[in-house]
Amino acid sequence: MAFFFRFLSFLALVLAIAAGTIDAIASVASSSVVLTSVEEDWLAASPRSLPLVQGMVEHYIHPQVWQNGFAVIIRQPAFAVCLGLSLALWMIGYRRPRPRSLFA
Repeated sequence: MAFFFRFLSFLALVLAIAAGTIDAIASVASSSVVLTSVEEDWLAASPRSLPLVQGMVEHYIHPQVWQNGFAVIIRQPAFAVCLGLSLALWMIGYRRPRPRSLFA
């Protein structure tokens, strides 16, 4: 199970690096800081799925969960959200190193 979470952490880290690289290239091209949000990236990748997920969360959980939880998170810069997700998944999948005995 730890391997699964570490693998997901790796994928989130790759997404964070890709989002940061794209933001850096756009920032250099426009000579100003450009930070794309998760919402912008999500709409660019799959425009029909975001309203679908919003409707599901509001219907099955509660509308306040979308407004005060998910909507706040998806408005943040994509690289920061992916880095935070990567750290959280790595912490879940972390295993302590085995102690070495004195006589091994």
